[in-house]
Amino acid sequence: MNITFLGTRGYIKSRTQRHYRHTSTLISHNDHHIMIDCGIDWAEKVCDIKPDAIIITHAHPDHAWGLKHGSPCPVYATQESWHIMQQFEIPQVLRHIITPRTSYTLHNVIIEAFSVVHSIRAPAVGYRITIGTTTIFCVHDIVYIEQRAEALTGVSLYIGDGASLTHPIIRKKDGMLFGHSPISTQLTWCRKEGVPQAIFTHCGTRIVESDAREVNKKLQELAKKRGVQASIAYDGLQLSID
Repeated sequence: MNITFLGTRGYIKSRTQRHYRHTSTLISHNDHHIMIDCGIDWAEKVCDIKPDAIIITHAHPDHAWGLKHGSPCPVYATQESWHIMQQFEIPQVLRHIITPRTSYTLHNVIIEAFSVVHSIRAPAVGYRITIGTTTIFCVHDIVYIEQRAEALTGVSLYIGDGASLTHPIIRKKDGMLFGHSPISTQLTWCRKEGVPQAIFTHCGTRIVESDAREVNKKLQELAKKRGVQASIAYDGLQLSID
């Protein structure tokens, strides 16, 4: 399984050469490419990527609005996301509904969506992705995973929300949480569920604007305490997971 971090910037004003475009992660296998999320930054660029399929985590502008004027390939999203994206100029033949906890096979890649808490108005999911005997979990925005143990069992790599290192960005409305859990909390999830490695994308303002070496130093301190290998993704980073 090959992973390319096409973009790693959250829905923020700041951008740098390392974190320039909105978060999008590309999963590649046997010359097929599945793009996870396509925000506004990708509106004029998605055709250059030439994905075979696009799967959407949720319908916020930095995750889905690059498809407002069409898509070059089939798009997979939950019913809740399609409700928000109903006016997008995507032909019906290219629209596919993803149901959480149901497995789908796209070009020999098995994907399974898990509901996560992040937004009240735009319900989100994370994706458990399996190729052969290798499984990863990718979630770009999150407060928590509703079925965490099932989502992370046997996972080799966790791709998570890099909005903040240690400070929770979580609010509450009408008894419902929304926002972003910090990297420190997500590393604790990985320790508890036996996930050995984590990498964080969808980076927030403090991470984007800070010196990468200082950020990495703080991250390594957090990761060491939890016995997990961890790093911050940057635009163009490529990984191969066996």
